[in-house]
Amino acid sequence: MEMTAIRMAAAVLSTWASLIVLLLAPTLLPEHWRYYIYSPASVGLWLLAMLVAPVVVCIVTWPWIKSGVR
Repeated sequence: MEMTAIRMAAAVLSTWASLIVLLLAPTLLPEHWRYYIYSPASVGLWLLAMLVAPVVVCIVTWPWIKSGVR
């Protein structure tokens, strides 16, 4: 039971880390592009992805989370 919780936490944290990297990646682009990339709509979608993506990842990787076998 403990390993299931650890694997699920690892899946959620790695998903959040990936989404944070994707949010910060456009900072390397020119300044005038940032308004379009960091518009309120795109930030709202990113926040929605922070809530929905971990659930999807846990559903897709459930066999690995449950058993630990790849």
